[in-house]
Amino acid sequence: MMEQSVPATKDLSGVAWTGGSLVGSLNPSNHGYRTADGNGGYIITNTHKKFKRSKRDADGNVLPDDDEVVANLVVQFCNREGETVGDAMDVPTSAGSEELGSLLRAMLNPDDELDDDSKGRIPYAFFAKVTRNIVTKHPSTLETMVQTITEDVDITDYNSLAHFLKQFRNDVSTEHTLQLTYQPLALFKVRPVTRCTDTLPGHTEAILHVSYSPDGKHLASGGGDATVRFWDVHTSTPRRTCKGHSDHVLCTAWSCDGVRFASGDKRGNLIVWDPEKGEARGTIKAHSKWITGLGWEPMHRNKTCERLVTSSKDGLAKIWNVRTKRCEATLAGHSDSIESVKWGGEGLIYTASRDRTIKVWNAQDGGGPNGESRAGVLVRTLVGHGHRVNTLAVSSDYICRTGPFDHYGKIAGVNTKDRESNEWREAAHHAAVQKYAAFKGSDEPERLVSGSDDNTLLVWHPTLDKRPLKRLTGHQQAVNHIVFSPDSRFFASASFDKKIKIWNGRTGDFLNTLTGHVGAVYQVAWSSDGRYLVSASKDSTAKLWEMPSGKRARETLPGHEDEVYALDWSPCGGSVATGSKDRTIKIWKH
Repeated sequence: MMEQSVPATKDLSGVAWTGGSLVGSLNPSNHGYRTADGNGGYIITNTHKKFKRSKRDADGNVLPDDDEVVANLVVQFCNREGETVGDAMDVPTSAGSEELGSLLRAMLNPDDELDDDSKGRIPYAFFAKVTRNIVTKHPSTLETMVQTITEDVDITDYNSLAHFLKQFRNDVSTEHTLQLTYQPLALFKVRPVTRCTDTLPGHTEAILHVSYSPDGKHLASGGGDATVRFWDVHTSTPRRTCKGHSDHVLCTAWSCDGVRFASGDKRGNLIVWDPEKGEARGTIKAHSKWITGLGWEPMHRNKTCERLVTSSKDGLAKIWNVRTKRCEATLAGHSDSIESVKWGGEGLIYTASRDRTIKVWNAQDGGGPNGESRAGVLVRTLVGHGHRVNTLAVSSDYICRTGPFDHYGKIAGVNTKDRESNEWREAAHHAAVQKYAAFKGSDEPERLVSGSDDNTLLVWHPTLDKRPLKRLTGHQQAVNHIVFSPDSRFFASASFDKKIKIWNGRTGDFLNTLTGHVGAVYQVAWSSDGRYLVSASKDSTAKLWEMPSGKRARETLPGHEDEVYALDWSPCGGSVATGSKDRTIKIWKH
């Protein structure tokens, strides 16, 4: 009896050469090898450069490649106000930010004869509107629900439109016009700091704060020796040593016009200084316990720059007129110490407390988003953190800090140098209003980010809603400092877990983790063009990072003999100052 033969099935397991045992000139018909895909089919990987990698089913039919994208895409440029620029056009998906920028410049300035290498070129960032569905749980019923969200994705971080389309292939249709919103970036470029040019001795205890004036022409420091010192930026020599505090200087702040400098100490005393003369303009017993934060009213809100908010361990925040030395409002409501205070660009004050809440206050009479009638009215309470809130950052921090000054430390159209004159005040106020309006755009709300001992960050739209926009996780220890980039496209968070994380400034999406420090990171500061970040750490070093892509430090700035507590980058971009427990300040330049 003969056995019936059974047809053999095709065995696609393992690896096999597709055209014999040799590859190359001895066997030109062999184009590579195949591997099983686990679904009955196989993938041919070609070793010859002129052939592409292909995927086939069990019968050998070529399957479509998931990584392939269309060669061209129709895009429509528009500004932040939503106004379109030119007509929609067909562009290759191989185009990146540089090519899109060149195309946009040609549309905005068709008569401009600047070549591609001209220093007058304005760089642009581009944001694509992406609508996608996310699965969430209802906060009260815990039922699964699908929520549709629309967000602006920064495509500048992608090498080309093709890379962006691959990442969002399920959310972006190539059959519809892609709307690209453009935002001008800094025209100037700050050179990276790489070397220590000066060491400034003088303080007799640890230096807790260093800060440049809004025009970048003065440097101030304060610390454990109860003194405030002013330094000449150009010669790196001491100008004034100011004595008046009787305990540690815990917080300092420059007024937006650079005319006043405020310092608060451990005994609750507030002193306002004249930086030019080194004299105290006034001393106020502001709080019963130590002062934890200071914030000046932005110049685009008030041209006099004479209102200041203080926060304290006594659980209160107070609004002061430093000219009259009068308390205009007491912000009471927290049940524990206030750890951080910010005066925002929209006429609101934000306070963060150990009681795990953030409170939003109206800052002036007749102001506030809902028409509150007087300063000090509580607008809303933001609840979401599980532990004390350590730090706050507002998207308009840099614009409010630098006030009317440009990156050269000047004000366009101002002929007088007398900052107390009405002519200077009017011109500076007008410049600050224009600068803030250009930064804000039309519909963009102010953003607030909070960092806590619960190891998380929360993103808020405090002018609109009391619910957090997003919770950001990833840090393994307490978050102690957060700073927005000057254009608010990104923000950086520093933590005791020795790491710095970079986040998207609009959506809160995680972008990068910067590792390299071997001790807790105390502070971070951005360069004025937003292209670099510098960090200060317990490990006695500062580090320079290239943004937003650099994961490893571009430069390590050694030299301090102990922990680096304080850090600031000049608004003019020329230098970085670091203050340390070793009682010295170091100046770093390119």
